Amino acid sequence: MILCVKNIDIEGPGTLGEYLKEQGSLLKIIDLSLGDKLPKTLDHVHAVICLGGPMNVYEEEKYPFLKEETLLIQDVIRREIPFLGICLGSQLLAKACGAKVVRSPYKEIGFSKATLTPLGKGDPLFSQVEQEIDVFQWHEDMFEVPEEGVLLAESRMCPHQAFKIGKSAYGLQFHVEIREEDIETWVRKYKHEDESIINDTVKEMLLAYASHKGSFNRAANRIYRNFLRIL
Repeated sequence: MILCVKNIDIEGPGTLGEYLKEQGSLLKIIDLSLGDKLPKTLDHVHAVICLGGPMNVYEEEKYPFLKEETLLIQDVIRREIPFLGICLGSQLLAKACGAKVVRSPYKEIGFSKATLTPLGKGDPLFSQVEQEIDVFQWHEDMFEVPEEGVLLAESRMCPHQAFKIGKSAYGLQFHVEIREEDIETWVRKYKHEDESIINDTVKEMLLAYASHKGSFNRAANRIYRNFLRIL
């Protein structure tokens, strides 16, 4: 079973969930924001995916489930269970490993490029993925790479885009799982909280998605395939 953890109802597994189901994987999705509970044991869990959310990793008083999620990730690492953290999930992985989560040099919203480092290019998760990847961003914080971690991807705007720790725990600051409907949903939800999001921004995002959809989804599917192989 693959455990997929949501931190807010509107940020789901998207194309990642669709791919895993198409491949016959048993996917259990829990939504911590709706009161779902993390499993008491990981005995029957073959991989864990932690998704994004608008909260900061240190807002444990406001979002008590963040502390429980961090403890779960630490258990995942001890057991060497394959892990994939996306956006907030990557920051939680860094925090669980003792690294800081800090303000990114630039707030990123929309499509951009992430560049694989030499170690990233040779890593199993990015096998047959181009060195420059079309990705979708929505964050203002950034993980620091844990002391024993390896930087796998970077960008000019945000130097820490992907990292690995241990045999098979990965954090991606960027999104590869989003669909057109996810962009529209996120904008409706978050535009009231962020004055920088205006109608022109939304149009630009959707036009960029239409333009990059092919390469975006090809890279995403290769990453998904590789993650399943790592299992």
